[in-house]
Amino acid sequence: MGSFGKLLGCAFAVTSTLVAGSARADKMDPALERYVLNSRCIASVNGVGSYYAPTAGFARCLPNDLAFSKLVAQMGAAIAPVPSYSARTTGFGGYKVGIQGVYTTIDSDAPYWKNGTQGPVDKSTNQSSIINSNPDSMLQLYSVRLAKGFPFGLEVGASFGHLVNTSLVAGGGDVRLSLLEGFRTNLPLGYLPDLAVAGSIRTISGTSQLKLTVASFDTMISKPFPIAGSVVFQPHVGYQWVRIFGDSGVVDMTPNSEPVGHCGYTGDNNPATPDASKTPLDGQPVCAGSSADFNNNVVFDAVRLTRHRINIGADFRFQMVYFGLNVLADLIPVAEANTALKTVPDGTDPSASKTVAVNPFADDPRTIENDAVKSQLTLAAELGAVF
Repeated sequence: MGSFGKLLGCAFAVTSTLVAGSARADKMDPALERYVLNSRCIASVNGVGSYYAPTAGFARCLPNDLAFSKLVAQMGAAIAPVPSYSARTTGFGGYKVGIQGVYTTIDSDAPYWKNGTQGPVDKSTNQSSIINSNPDSMLQLYSVRLAKGFPFGLEVGASFGHLVNTSLVAGGGDVRLSLLEGFRTNLPLGYLPDLAVAGSIRTISGTSQLKLTVASFDTMISKPFPIAGSVVFQPHVGYQWVRIFGDSGVVDMTPNSEPVGHCGYTGDNNPATPDASKTPLDGQPVCAGSSADFNNNVVFDAVRLTRHRINIGADFRFQMVYFGLNVLADLIPVAEANTALKTVPDGTDPSASKTVAVNPFADDPRTIENDAVKSQLTLAAELGAVF
């Protein structure tokens, strides 16, 4: 395991290099504070900043949970594990090291991408856009992948990568078990393909707004074909079950607002500066005006969804070097695979007493655009060595 530990350390070093200097928000980073249903709850002071609007009676900003669900569904597919390997493992004592690029299409014209991501930074003011008018058409994830073979067809791996145009790092592990491998020439067993099952998990780091974890289960078959005695061509096909877990952190819906300045702060409610209208003395700010903006924070409803994907690919191996290509596509539309309805505010009533039941991944009836989660296509390429 010593060599594997060294490879693991190298992977961490490469990943750190990829994301170094990414302290500020990038174009495709989540901006969940823009998912507001009742935009009248926010106003500006002389065109600067945002705060609870007195004209709306300081109504709470209602979070758009459906937009959050759709963002999680598509971003989750972009970081989902890609089984870019055949059903045959590296074998007992074998190692595998590779660099993988994963390219996943997204519905970049959908409002949940335009409103829910940072957008470009104005170079003259160093301020982010108020809307991402031109999101990337696909998400690109570049990773270092490692694998170690063990007896009885078992293989354990790890992956560490960076999502381009974000400050997000994605990482996780894989466990693969080859149930049938090794038959090559003896008839009729020589006609049988290799068969394997695998389980994987990926999660992200780099933002306090979004917690995203993706688990998958894969089944695959493959068959090696030697070419000219030195090259092995292995096509493979498989099914992938994906489970996506998305949660938000605490999101300030008016991040540009300074609540102390807007509320007419006069001090804290403590024995030195008591407020007769508040009992007990709780140490909270005392305001001459409204203190509503102090509590303009939300946590979006948790998202849990399932996706079903087909995986088709092939790899070429010449001695120690291999190159693989994979294509993954949804077998079932996301809304059809997740049919449970969700009751949400209809967006027209500040009190949120009026509700509507909709599929979180289907078209939102409260918006003009058709923003149903569309099927996504993933292309992956991997280059590495097996030894």
